[in-house]
Amino acid sequence: MPVFSISRRMALLFAVACGLSVANIYYAQPLLDALANEFGLPHSTIGIVITVTQICYALGLFLLVPLGDLVNRRRLIPGMMLLSVLALIAVGTSVSSIVLFAGLAVVGLLAVVTQALVAYASSLAAPTERGRIVGLVTSGVVIGILLARTFAGVLTDIAGWRSVYLFSGALLLVVACILLRMMPSENREKPPLSYPQLLQSVLALFVQERILRIRAILALLIFASFSILWTSLVLPLSSAPLSLSHTAIGSFGLAGAAGALAAARAGRLADQGFGQKTTGIALALLLLSWLPIGFLRHSLLALVLGIILLDMAVQAVHVTNQSLIFNVRPEARSRLTGGYMIFYSIGSAAGSIASTTVYASFGWNGVCLLGAAVSALALLFWACTRRL
Repeated sequence: MPVFSISRRMALLFAVACGLSVANIYYAQPLLDALANEFGLPHSTIGIVITVTQICYALGLFLLVPLGDLVNRRRLIPGMMLLSVLALIAVGTSVSSIVLFAGLAVVGLLAVVTQALVAYASSLAAPTERGRIVGLVTSGVVIGILLARTFAGVLTDIAGWRSVYLFSGALLLVVACILLRMMPSENREKPPLSYPQLLQSVLALFVQERILRIRAILALLIFASFSILWTSLVLPLSSAPLSLSHTAIGSFGLAGAAGALAAARAGRLADQGFGQKTTGIALALLLLSWLPIGFLRHSLLALVLGIILLDMAVQAVHVTNQSLIFNVRPEARSRLTGGYMIFYSIGSAAGSIASTTVYASFGWNGVCLLGAAVSALALLFWACTRRL
C-alpha cells in the first residue's frame, strides 16, 4: 500500500468524529439514576445499562471493525455513523426499558466506527509519525468518553435525558456528511478473503502475535479500572451528603479530559522506542491514583487529582498499546484494532457491573479497593511480560 501523509486538519476531524461516536455509549453513566427512575429499574442493577452497550460494542469490534481491511472505508465509516443516528433517535424516543436496551445495543454495536477511524488514520500516516497520529486521534476517543459525562449532565439538567441522545444524533449526522465529502479515496490491495475467513484471521492474529496478546490483556485491565471509577462515580456524588446536580457530576469529565490530553505525547514516545518505559510509569500512576480518589467524601479536590492521574495513565497505556501493535502487521490494522479492542470492551463491561455491585454492598471504599486491586494486577502483569 502506498504511504500517504495525513494532515493535522484531517487527523483532528478524525478525532472529533471518534469523540462524538464513542461518547454515545457513555452518556448513560451520569444518567443512571435518571434512567432508573424513568424505567423503574433498581439502582443495584442499573449498571447493566452500561454492560449491555459494552457487550454489543465488543460484538461490533469482532464483526464490523475487521471489515476495514476488506471494503472501502470511505463508504463504510460514514455509513456506520448514519445508522448510529437512527439508533440514537430510537433511544431518545424510547417508551419502555425494552426499547431503551435495544436502542443502546445498536448504538454500542455501531460505535466501533471509532476504531475503524483509528485504524484508517494509522494507515494514512507515514511510519515516522504513526505514533503521533494515533495519539492525536485516540485522544479524541478518550476525551469523547470523558466529556460525554459533562455534555450529558448539562443537557439533562436543561432539557431532560432524552435530549442528550437526540442532540448527539444531530451532531453525528453533520460530521458523517463532512467525512463523506473529505475522506480521501482509497487505492490499496484488499486481502483475498471471504468475510468468514476475515473473522477467522482475527483469531489467528492472537495465536501468531505475542505483542497483541500482551497488550490486549493490559487493555482489559486498564479499562476495567477506568470503568470501575466512572460507572460508580455518579452514585456517591448524587447521594447525600453531596447531592450534586447532573451538571456538577458531569463536570468531573473535564478533569479526566485534561488528564487524557496530557498523555497524548505517549504515541511519540512509542515512536522513539520508549513504549515499555512509558507503560510501566503509567501503570504505577494508575495504581497511585486510587489513593486520592478514595478521599471523595472528604475532598472533591483530591478526587479531581485522582481522576487526572487515572485518565492520564489509561490514555498513555492505550496509545502506547496501539502504536506498538500497528507496527506488527500493516496489512491487517483493522483486524488488529478490532481484536485488541475486544479486550478493552470486556474490561469496561466487567468493570461497570462489578463497580455498581460492589458499591451496593461495600460503598465507595469497596469500589476504590477493587479499582486499586485491578490496577495492581495490571502493573504486575506488565512487570512479568515486559521482556517478552
